[in-house]
Amino acid sequence: MNINTLIRKIYLPLPLPTETDSRSDCRRILDTLAEQGFDSVQIPLAVRQQLYPLLPQSGYRVTASLCFDGTFWQLTGLEAGDTTSALYGLATDLGSTSVAMELVDLSSGQVLASASSYQKQIAHGEDILNRIFYAKDQPEHLQELQQEAVDTLEELMDQLTAASGIDVRNCACMTLAGNTTMTHFLLGLDAFCVFSSPYAVHVDTPGFFFAKEIGLTLHGLLFCFPSRANYLGGDIISGMIATELYKKESISAFFDIGTNGELVIGNRDFLICGAGAAGPALEGGSVTTGMRASDGAIDSIRLSGDDFSYTTIGEKPPIGICGSGITDLMAELFLHGIVDIRGQFVENSSPHLIYKEKAAGSANKVPEGITYAPGLVFYQKDIHEFLRTKAAAYTMMAVLMEQTGITAEDISDYYMAGAFGAHINKHSAVSIGMYPDVTYDRIHTVGNTSLKGARMLLLDRALLDDLHTILEKMEYVQLGSVGNFLEIMEAASYLPHIDIERFPSVKKEILGA
Repeated sequence: MNINTLIRKIYLPLPLPTETDSRSDCRRILDTLAEQGFDSVQIPLAVRQQLYPLLPQSGYRVTASLCFDGTFWQLTGLEAGDTTSALYGLATDLGSTSVAMELVDLSSGQVLASASSYQKQIAHGEDILNRIFYAKDQPEHLQELQQEAVDTLEELMDQLTAASGIDVRNCACMTLAGNTTMTHFLLGLDAFCVFSSPYAVHVDTPGFFFAKEIGLTLHGLLFCFPSRANYLGGDIISGMIATELYKKESISAFFDIGTNGELVIGNRDFLICGAGAAGPALEGGSVTTGMRASDGAIDSIRLSGDDFSYTTIGEKPPIGICGSGITDLMAELFLHGIVDIRGQFVENSSPHLIYKEKAAGSANKVPEGITYAPGLVFYQKDIHEFLRTKAAAYTMMAVLMEQTGITAEDISDYYMAGAFGAHINKHSAVSIGMYPDVTYDRIHTVGNTSLKGARMLLLDRALLDDLHTILEKMEYVQLGSVGNFLEIMEAASYLPHIDIERFPSVKKEILGA
């Protein structure tokens, strides 16, 4: 049995009270726990209120649920009889678009059930800035956003309970990782500080607290992962736990890209990190026919001769294109000479090009877009939107490498996290200059590391110390304050880059040399 878990369940055959042993119920519990090696235990009022009639009705035979908060063991609940075999915890990734939760059997380490749903705050805008401004200096709006985050978690707990037959609200702890803004909203804190200079957030180490303090109907504790900076939150810190980048001898890079991009480069000796807005194009936003990764979204596309072939999520008829599909489409258009290094359509390069008048009343026409599926057009303005996003992604890595003197070849492994990283085609990403030109075996898709790190903490409380180690090692770079940031980004807005020598494999593919 794993005894290093964040949660423990201890069977307590308590001595019955007698005239010669009139200790209080609380003292009786604390003494019996101390006999089993648990000396520093806190009993909150909510648990004290359970003591009667539970203890006499159970014959003073109960199981204590304990959660370690880094300093003390918190007694989060008591159950009649011996229930030590039912040891469960909840791990959660609180995203700005979607939220995922797992029910974990801490005795075996297995995930018993998982659930996900869209973040209910989306009603106020998919762009996180819309929510920040919605709540700014508006307490009733802030309370609304907090309640929507809580309601999302409640819905997922309902799903897990239904799927597993286990009342997950009896779990002693939920570990939760989210970006700095999402964590602020969950705690009922105004998040304008995340967006505005000097970027001094209200809280960066929320730690442990009872879930009921924020209105969540979980009986146990909630742990929120710490953040390092305004745009580098607990989801990335959890990603460090998941990939163990901070333990490695070789230098690695961790990249989580979506509407925002976060990057960490380092090893056991140092961690340098940065973050910034990448734009909504990778999640289907700002592209005319773009959409989230859902049924009917084109998620991969290829060009053979003049014909496009594609796959869609759920094998449904195409109704739009998501981030991974857009990346493929950009790569195919570039590699087949339909767009040039600037991302401009090349006239007469494809029968699928559509044209518009160069000027009102002019007989001259210029390409306006390309039809890539029935009724779906990728426009010139969509290309420019996407190029800004891909340039931002590459620039983050280029700036941090320049700051440290590290080259792409010095980095042994590239960990690409998140939903986008899990589905993007490596060849396409390198071809357009989003990923550095390295061998594909060094690029690893690692999925939802925010959720994985939260699960790992449930199974090993020693990782609480590792969180402190990670935060102490991290040096955060405000990318926008780097003197040549705009110059680097401008160079990266070409396909694949203004300096083609940085992408030798792409040069070879398009030039044959």
